[in-house]
Amino acid sequence: MNKLRKVLTLLIAAALSTSAVACSDSQEEAAATASASPAASAAASKTKANPDEPGWKSDTAPITFDWYLNFAWFPNKWGVDATSQYVTKKTGVNINFIVPAGNETEKLNTMIASSEIPDFITLGWYEDGVKKMIESGMVEPLNKLAEEYDPYFFKVADPTKLAWFKQPDGNVYGYPNASSSPLDYEKYGKEYMGNQTFLVRKDMYEAIGKPDMRTPEGFLNALQLAKEKFPQVNGQPLIPVGFHEFTDTGSLSFGDDAQYNSILQNFLAVPMEKDGKLYDRETDPEYVRWLKTFRKANELGLIAKDVFVDKRAQMEEKITQGRYFAMVYQRTDLAAQQNALYAKDPNSVYIAVDGPANSKLDAPTLPGPGISGWTITLISKKVKDKARAIKFLSYLVSEEGVKDLYLGEKGVSWDTFNGRDQLKPEAVDLRNKDRTAFDKKYGSDWTFWMLMDSNMQLQWQVPNAEPLKQPEDWTKGKIKSFSRYDNTMPNGTTPEGLAGTRVAQLWGKTLPKLLLASSEAEFDKAFAQYVQDRETAGFKTVFDYRQKRFEENKQKLAAFEK
Repeated sequence: MNKLRKVLTLLIAAALSTSAVACSDSQEEAAATASASPAASAAASKTKANPDEPGWKSDTAPITFDWYLNFAWFPNKWGVDATSQYVTKKTGVNINFIVPAGNETEKLNTMIASSEIPDFITLGWYEDGVKKMIESGMVEPLNKLAEEYDPYFFKVADPTKLAWFKQPDGNVYGYPNASSSPLDYEKYGKEYMGNQTFLVRKDMYEAIGKPDMRTPEGFLNALQLAKEKFPQVNGQPLIPVGFHEFTDTGSLSFGDDAQYNSILQNFLAVPMEKDGKLYDRETDPEYVRWLKTFRKANELGLIAKDVFVDKRAQMEEKITQGRYFAMVYQRTDLAAQQNALYAKDPNSVYIAVDGPANSKLDAPTLPGPGISGWTITLISKKVKDKARAIKFLSYLVSEEGVKDLYLGEKGVSWDTFNGRDQLKPEAVDLRNKDRTAFDKKYGSDWTFWMLMDSNMQLQWQVPNAEPLKQPEDWTKGKIKSFSRYDNTMPNGTTPEGLAGTRVAQLWGKTLPKLLLASSEAEFDKAFAQYVQDRETAGFKTVFDYRQKRFEENKQKLAAFEK
């Protein structure tokens, strides 16, 4: 029956094609008709699909896709820069980016509730919306689209990543960016760098004698020295230490619902598992010891109230002003501000140094790229042209597409130097001095990162120059794969997920109380109450769920490693 259906489909497609040609006065009119009709375009594509040829080349007529990015901070527009113009000229695809004006979760939930999902959607693989869209039938299985319209997809997509994201129904609905499988670690692992850093303002740190900040005593002493020596920065009060913004589930600096991303816990090399079982990192003695250290810092007037309320935009402004002495922060999140500081005064930048450490002064264990990557991109069931959508996705994950988005157009942003394709010196110079201007002029080097392949880019990559190089180098040798802990948090719509949300939000309320506690006794009381309340909220249910997923992940990864 399936064979018969395929034959009928081909016959219908052939009939439509013949009819279109017969009714056209010219080849140009026929092409315009096919372009204007997604159904006709798709039917034609099916008859020409070749697993060994890039499908996008079969149809380069102009088309615009709406692409939702669940990141309110994304600033760029497609078509402004040379790279996106080049990709559109080459493939015919134009992109209309849609980003939320405010809260990402609210915007995404509103779209899901209304079933109004744009053509492409990119969001964190860990976000609740991924499962909601899949379970609600709002997104297309990529494997089925590829089978029907563009089998070339299977030639360029990484099979281990497809296997990792395969759902219980056997389908794959999204493809990741910045993803590294166990095989990738074997091939590229020595070149991997982490993102989590302890940063200090270079000139201030050197002025107070480059103190050792690995112990609680040394840490507090350094903050005190910095505040005394530099009470103000350009007329504004110094902020002795800064963190990632506080949300309703905590702060990335201290810990949120994605536990392995807690920067502080990773600095302290708090284990993720012990004896084959997930470890409760939140009650780890080393971690609690350092939470108390930060509480003491607040008691001593070394934590500004700004850090509890500032969002990323406010933080970026203060980083550019150089108002923080130290930061528990991700290095790439302040790259643009680093370059601005460097342009004004190379000594005013932030450098990575050894910060909070456990009692044994062990080196940090920082997460490297995981198999789940950073984001996942899906195609909506309401996509205006299924064939063009999967073909464009295939192009973006292929080496050709990766090279185009990373390097841009030859002669414009890159050329061949000493037998190696790489960004032109003037492009690198602008990137290092002003990333925003680089994005608008060239648009390469992952200005559009939705399907970024951080492994493939290594063959063309030009090492970062200062001030970005030093924090980058500091992370080398401290990297571990945390893939086995990916996607272990339960979904918000399940009983376990609801419990997980309650526990995460409980932590989000508790963390500021701990840091603002007036005494250690008050801290102990608040922490004990949290441990008690999280049990009532369903912590064991969540923990058992996570353990089960953790064991499943280990089995999956073991299969890839064979």
